[in-house]
Amino acid sequence: MRGEGWKARRDALAWARSIIPLFEARLFLEKVLGLSRVALMAHDELPLSESEREAFETLVVRRAAGEPVAYLLGQREFYGRTYRVTPDVLIPRPETELLVELALERADAGSRVLDLGTGSGAVAVSLALEKPDAEVTAVDLSPAALAVARSNAQALGARVGFLQGSWYGPVPLPARFDLIVSNPPYVAPGDPHLAEGDLRFEPSSALVGQDDGLGDIRFIVHGAANRLAPGGWLLFEHGYDQGRACRDLLTAAGFTEVQTWPDLAGMDRVSGGACGQPPLTRKS
Repeated sequence: MRGEGWKARRDALAWARSIIPLFEARLFLEKVLGLSRVALMAHDELPLSESEREAFETLVVRRAAGEPVAYLLGQREFYGRTYRVTPDVLIPRPETELLVELALERADAGSRVLDLGTGSGAVAVSLALEKPDAEVTAVDLSPAALAVARSNAQALGARVGFLQGSWYGPVPLPARFDLIVSNPPYVAPGDPHLAEGDLRFEPSSALVGQDDGLGDIRFIVHGAANRLAPGGWLLFEHGYDQGRACRDLLTAAGFTEVQTWPDLAGMDRVSGGACGQPPLTRKS
């Protein structure tokens, strides 16, 4: 599969497009050369050095084997910003932007926000940047994931507090939040999708939910009442076929205004509800 007999940038792209999509090949060549798309196309007749050629070939071969583009590039765009990603974190997806949008609609100046299972930090950092007066705390069990999230917060200038531990575990009990958000693991163990596409390379701990896939969601819902201020909201992402079950969990836990929102494809994607009473009035 390795390329032979070519030296120029245009020849490298011609070889790669027979193996992977052309737009992916261009992304990899831009990464290797440190060039923009315009600069690459304007000078595609220039030769590659031996090290550049080897680096490009390696990326193409790894992509042809199925590795996600985001991991190979080391980054992914989310909510209009570029985030660092590694195999230690779930790749941010466009569907999760719905979670951010719904959270922003419910966050006021000074809101206390808790992001459970932050991964790359994309949700927490997006909320902190869109609502700079909010107090955002992000939790993850994985120290490696938290390192990625911290680097994203620092690179993008977001003010986020990070805690290492399982769900509510590291959050001090007196703390109450106006908004809890989460994109927890919700794929059922043994789901055939886990053996397909990018999911094969992403951390199973960020994908596979306990029990029937809803185990982590149950834990988050059941624990939210003790962590939310009266009138505070819980919002979480879930699978396309889990909307009814999630609404039932929220209703049984005493939440009001329970609802499921569809993503752009029309699939159930985010459910949530309010914690019973009107919000507390904050002192100025």
